[in-house]
Amino acid sequence: MGVFMAQEAVALGSTPETIKDRIDVMFARDKMFALTLVAILWLTVFFVMFQMRVFIPDPAIEVACWLVASVLLLFNTGSILAMFKHYAQDKAHIYSVDIRHLDAGH
Repeated sequence: MGVFMAQEAVALGSTPETIKDRIDVMFARDKMFALTLVAILWLTVFFVMFQMRVFIPDPAIEVACWLVASVLLLFNTGSILAMFKHYAQDKAHIYSVDIRHLDAGH
């Protein structure tokens, strides 16, 4: 009965059983959180740029601001994507250390 309940708990989306499952859940959660923050960054930059347009007197300055904002978004988004690639390659090591520390604290 205990094995059935454990399998049922995993099927219902509660705590995963194996360390690989736990690593996959942590990695997926971190990716979603990072993507959410990148989306918020994009929205914030576009909001600020559109709100500041009325205060920029010269079109050349506006173009420069858009270019700088584009570089900011490009580098930040690129760094997050590079982080995903690195974490995907080494997630067993990265997250197993976290899991050991989390389990030791309980």
